[in-house]
Amino acid sequence: MFGLDLSFINWDILQKFVVGGFIFSVQLTVVATLGGIFFGTLLALMRLSGKAALMGPAAFYVNGMRSVPLVMVILWFYLLIPFLIGKPIGAELSAIITFIAFEAAYFSEIMRAGIQSIPRGQVFAGQAMGMTYAQNMRLIILPQAFRNMLPVLLTQTIILFQDTSLVYAIGAYDLLKGFTNAGKIYGRTEEAYLMAAVVYFVICFALSWSVKRLQAKIAIVR
Repeated sequence: MFGLDLSFINWDILQKFVVGGFIFSVQLTVVATLGGIFFGTLLALMRLSGKAALMGPAAFYVNGMRSVPLVMVILWFYLLIPFLIGKPIGAELSAIITFIAFEAAYFSEIMRAGIQSIPRGQVFAGQAMGMTYAQNMRLIILPQAFRNMLPVLLTQTIILFQDTSLVYAIGAYDLLKGFTNAGKIYGRTEEAYLMAAVVYFVICFALSWSVKRLQAKIAIVR
């Protein structure tokens, strides 16, 4: 059909070319998600602190990162970090650093919205009990904010997994790179890209469906 031949795809090809790239894509997604949430939460707390010395830099960082395409940030970090430290760090490590730095800006906005969704009365109640700002956030606000924002955080993680294909621009060996190499070696470039698209679609569709189910359960609990 359409002159395509998918018969070259078998387990040996997948194991040799694709599995390693898939593992890196998953690792990059997990590490960038955890790092992005951690630093994003810190940025959100800085923006909500009410202190200009914290709010200004955090807002500048978040707005700056969100205004630049991810592929440009990937290239900047890939070229800038070796220039600053005087030695190359490799495409994979550069991709991890870039994704954590970039995703922190997006997770920051998600967490800020989650924190602001908590009724102010709970904040005042914590203050009335003598809690500091840090204790109030850690014990009362953040646990509820994470629960409220869980579907959105997972949706952003799915988008992050899709974006991992952009590390192809710096030569990192991800899922797309694995399919591309297999296609070039066996002379089946179109088929390889088609299979890569199918794999991305199946994974992201399944994850999106799971997030939708989770969102429905959270809504019922509320």
